[in-house]
Amino acid sequence: MKNIFLFLICILFQQTVSAQTRTIDAEKLLEFYQTQRYAEAAQYLQSIYPDGTQDVKVLNQIAYCNLMAGKLPEAEKNYLKIYAQQPTFLPVLFSLSSISVRKGQNAKAKSFLKNIIQLDSNNFKAYKQLADLTVDSLQLKVSYLNKANRLNAADPIVAYDLAQAYKLLGLFQPAYDILKTAIVADTSNLFLLEAQLPIANELKKYDEVIAVGEKLLQNEVDANVVKDVGKAYFFLKNYQKCLLLYQILEKMDKQTEATLYYMTLCYREQKKYELAATYAKKTIEEGISVNTVNYYATLGAIYEANDQPTNAIAAYKKGLSFNKPSASLYYRLALVYDLKLKQAKNALTYYNLYLKSKPDADKEKEQIEYTKSRILELKK
Repeated sequence: MKNIFLFLICILFQQTVSAQTRTIDAEKLLEFYQTQRYAEAAQYLQSIYPDGTQDVKVLNQIAYCNLMAGKLPEAEKNYLKIYAQQPTFLPVLFSLSSISVRKGQNAKAKSFLKNIIQLDSNNFKAYKQLADLTVDSLQLKVSYLNKANRLNAADPIVAYDLAQAYKLLGLFQPAYDILKTAIVADTSNLFLLEAQLPIANELKKYDEVIAVGEKLLQNEVDANVVKDVGKAYFFLKNYQKCLLLYQILEKMDKQTEATLYYMTLCYREQKKYELAATYAKKTIEEGISVNTVNYYATLGAIYEANDQPTNAIAAYKKGLSFNKPSASLYYRLALVYDLKLKQAKNALTYYNLYLKSKPDADKEKEQIEYTKSRILELKK
């Protein structure tokens, strides 16, 4: 292997540079490559060849060494010199695109990739990379992925990404077909098999979901697979099997609003109404965000600012209906009743509730003092 590397380096650098008598020390360069000392290799090459060299082989080698060493500006400078001489040289276009991505210049990277597909309309790698860089248009991303998939239907990453994009668009049959083709090419690809389960469920291929999913669960209990298989059992009216699977999720603390809802329906179908009611409540609790109270508090404040006290009260009271309501909601309600609507009785009620909710004595010192003073005044 060493002799092969040595032979290639000798072929690349057997010429000498005018005004210099030294030739490339192939052994030394080989050592730099083998030990991955690319920065030193670049420096060594630049010490042999002048800055103004236009030799494409030399420029390419220096650019590559700088790229591997992470010296992107130097690598880009040398690749651009080659590009100026050979604008249709695809490896250089790919390298320039890669450098642009690493520098966060995605628009520039895409322009190099578009140049590639103009030169080679069947370049799978270019379409794949263009799809990866397209984040602002799902339709355009799908277009690039489609072209890449037509060129190589067996590529698992492209098949997965395209299927997921179709899934977002609600195009479940094309998504299923694309994954199916890729799976035929690699029947052991768990990545693709798992991706196909929710799509097959949407297409009501419940028996297939169960057959594939149960095999996957023999290797590893994956929460997403459990969800999909449990859903398939539910629609086949095997409620007990669905419950057994979703109970596994509960033990793993990976239940979701959807799985709890299906458990509710399973218990209802089994006429276990007390359990159904319990899980209906759990479903509601799971669907409530920890930030829901804050959202209603913000909404109430917006209504207040817009001089809509009645709407503000409705929003604040809605926030109070959730578990562990914020003490500040009582305070805001008291202020609206007191200062906006002049309803002293209601204001007193919420001022007292605010104090009973034990607000933070340090953080809400001013509010507490104000509340106590207003209670005394309103009682007179």
